[in-house]
Amino acid sequence: MATFSNNVVTHGLSGMLGDIIVFRQKNGKTYLSSKPTKSHHGPTEAQLNQQQKFQEAVIYAQAVISNPEKLEPYAAKTKDGASPFNVALADFLQAPKIKEIDVSAYNGQAGSTIRIRAVDDFQVAEVAVRIEDTEGALLENGMAVPQENKLDWIYTTNTSRESAQGQKIVIRASDVPGHLTESVQQV
Repeated sequence: MATFSNNVVTHGLSGMLGDIIVFRQKNGKTYLSSKPTKSHHGPTEAQLNQQQKFQEAVIYAQAVISNPEKLEPYAAKTKDGASPFNVALADFLQAPKIKEIDVSAYNGQAGSTIRIRAVDDFQVAEVAVRIEDTEGALLENGMAVPQENKLDWIYTTNTSRESAQGQKIVIRASDVPGHLTESVQQV
């Protein structure tokens, strides 16, 4: 695709020339490309799934901008000309990520801690922790507490066991739209 800026001949051109060339304007520049072609086969399953996900994101963003209480945090995160609608749309399309589970301070005793680093493009809403024994039975569960750095969450255990060895730590992080991401750490 060719780009022209400050060209007397192409300045402001937009549309199709003949049946071959297309001129487009973006940010004060003229772009030249070949005519787009239509696909002769339908969308793939992956494309249909992505279209469905995007449609759900649009519905979510519309609901956000129609509710002043939900709109406020998204409006506060706008930058570079983005609208609260764009921020909400992007938030819906991106699930939270669990970057790290630090069990170095967990020894199986009440009061020991597990640190979770969870991130999201907008905001991690909550982080739930589940501790299971070697057989998969629930030992304890609860919510981690967000830290001041807005990256880390701390879960403090409230029951004691002889050892933490072999236990499974299941972490579930969720964001404002309600997407869940799960990660498992063996102790």
